Amino acid sequence: MEIWGGIECTINRVGDQYFDQLTYQGHYTRKEDLKMLSDLGIKKIRYPILWEKHLPERNGVIDWSFTAGQVEYLTANNIDVIAGLVHHGSGPAYVNMLDETFSTGLPAYAEQVAMQFPWIKYYTPVNEPLTTARFCGLYGLWYPHKNDDASFLRILYNECKATALAMQAIRRINPEAMLVHTEDIGKTHATKLLQYQADFENKRRWIGLDLLCGMVDENHDLYEYLIKHGITPDELRYFTENPCPPDILGFNHYITSERFLDERLDLYPPHTHGRNGKHAYADVEAVRSSDAVLAGPKALLNDAWQRYGMPLAITEAHLHCGREDQLRWLNYIIQAAEDLEAEGVDIRGVTVWSLFGAYGWDRLLTTSARNYESGAFDVRTGEARLTQIAKMVADLAKGKGYIHPVLEQHGWWQRNDRILYPRSGAANIIVNPGPNPLLIIGSDSTLGMALVDICNHRNINFVGLSSKQLNLSSIQEIEAAINKYRPWAVVNAADFYQVEDAELDRENCFLTNTVIPANLAICCKKSGVQLLTFSSDQVFDGRKNSEYTESDSVNPLNLLGLSKARAEEQVLRAYPEALVVRSSEIFSNLADDSAMSRMLVALSRRESIDVADDVFISPTLVSDLIHSSLDLLIDGEAQIWHVANQGTISWADLAGEVASRAGYSSTLLVRKPYAELNFNAARPSYSGLTSDRGVFLPRLENALDRYFSVIS
Repeated sequence: MEIWGGIECTINRVGDQYFDQLTYQGHYTRKEDLKMLSDLGIKKIRYPILWEKHLPERNGVIDWSFTAGQVEYLTANNIDVIAGLVHHGSGPAYVNMLDETFSTGLPAYAEQVAMQFPWIKYYTPVNEPLTTARFCGLYGLWYPHKNDDASFLRILYNECKATALAMQAIRRINPEAMLVHTEDIGKTHATKLLQYQADFENKRRWIGLDLLCGMVDENHDLYEYLIKHGITPDELRYFTENPCPPDILGFNHYITSERFLDERLDLYPPHTHGRNGKHAYADVEAVRSSDAVLAGPKALLNDAWQRYGMPLAITEAHLHCGREDQLRWLNYIIQAAEDLEAEGVDIRGVTVWSLFGAYGWDRLLTTSARNYESGAFDVRTGEARLTQIAKMVADLAKGKGYIHPVLEQHGWWQRNDRILYPRSGAANIIVNPGPNPLLIIGSDSTLGMALVDICNHRNINFVGLSSKQLNLSSIQEIEAAINKYRPWAVVNAADFYQVEDAELDRENCFLTNTVIPANLAICCKKSGVQLLTFSSDQVFDGRKNSEYTESDSVNPLNLLGLSKARAEEQVLRAYPEALVVRSSEIFSNLADDSAMSRMLVALSRRESIDVADDVFISPTLVSDLIHSSLDLLIDGEAQIWHVANQGTISWADLAGEVASRAGYSSTLLVRKPYAELNFNAARPSYSGLTSDRGVFLPRLENALDRYFSVIS
């Protein structure tokens, strides 16, 4: 079994708009991508040579220059290309999925591809035809936006016929060409009342493959369904007389691929409600229901093996979540494949999908608004940064075992907290605490409490020590704690963060912000343990008057900034591999002493508040800060990173936003220059943060939305 790779490459159409994943990812302009893919050691790659991209005009002349260079590089580096011709697309604008222009147009294009690249052996003419047909013809999400069985089946039939005819055209040029046919694999579960609907959907999931394999005749379970909705006997006979069985059956399994149907609508949110003409019911992810018994990838792949007896591959393995669960999901999928292979199932490969991440799948690619999820690489800055996924892939591709402490715990899909719709009791899931914890220093601080909460949520095994449990000024006590708990990483959440208080308590400020991080760096370096510590925007003087990046020079104006700047210097001098995360003014859904919390208390008492209208910051939701910092820690990143919600705002405008969202009058706010507020500490007039290294949190408006949805 080989390790393969793939890049999310969808070009789909919504209305008259085409959404191109590779444009969003920057792949067309980033020259180092293929070198980074080659360095992973993968054996095959699902690489796009998409119809919509190369031949958007009916009589156009194809410019092969970019793709030719890519394919030739991959081939020269011993990576087999699995050429994808349509990926969740409906074809160029001059064809229609609902008629034969699609099923004849794609083979003509496929022939040109084969003539240009006669050495390419593996092809996927249409990715996930059943899923694409559902999204285009049954759910109306993608063009041509139909919502009926007849359109769904007509699109699916045309996709399958296009696949068969494309392979015929390709094999006239390269007789050795092989069809790697990909499809989502899942299963529908249901209550007793709706079992008939689940049975139908579980038969329907195979229909595209059954067509290609020539299995749909008068005896097929869904023959009458096909005839009823417009597929003629002669059209079905085409496949029984001209089958095009895949050489490799590729299956893509996602955590949402298994569904649960329940008629008790009052127990589910309205957006899950639907009907089939006979019953109304909720359709939810089975993983979220305690009433569903998940089949899982191993059982589902075995079903396919028993049905078709053909070589299998997992052609997409990816999950959008925290980094530890991405690692756990890939490990879970690979373990299923290895178990099947040990039992005699012919498994050819596991494909690590979305190597450069993906945009917009949280909205099913229906809008130009694009939220990003990273993969083996994070490309948000325009450059590709290796994540821990890439390191896992490289080890697996070399045949080495991959080990990381976060793999000692279960993924979220295996835990009780996955359940959103409890019925007859929680599933019996055992959470493995694991022997190698994350050691959180200062677990009683605002950052520490958030770390404890989020590590619990993400099932990252940890030990939390409050500031009273450990004398952090003593290197001997720190070493003893590290030897006792044997952590894989230490997170320093001990923090003196009040700018004004620092001017009045210099000793404690420097002890907490400088001495303790420096001591931790010395001890972590000695023990070979990763270290994460936090710094502040107060290390800058504000004279740049625009957002600061990691490469900007520090020049603090106040004691808190000075304590943090010295900590950065001492920590990285003692331990260059340490991770130092700078952020700005933090606010939290947990009880804290942040400026925003104090502001809300004063507003609730109808007290007037003086607010600076000439000091600009990047307020940051603590949970966003912690989630991204943990991902960076797991990725093994080092040195200084800026992690802050996007958007710089003055204190006065922030106060106005807070008052408005909390329902208080803005007349309570008195806008003044900072110099008139009689504070002891000087502050930078502009300390907004951005990153040139690659972490971009959601925008401030989004963070405030989530903050107020919890506290209101």
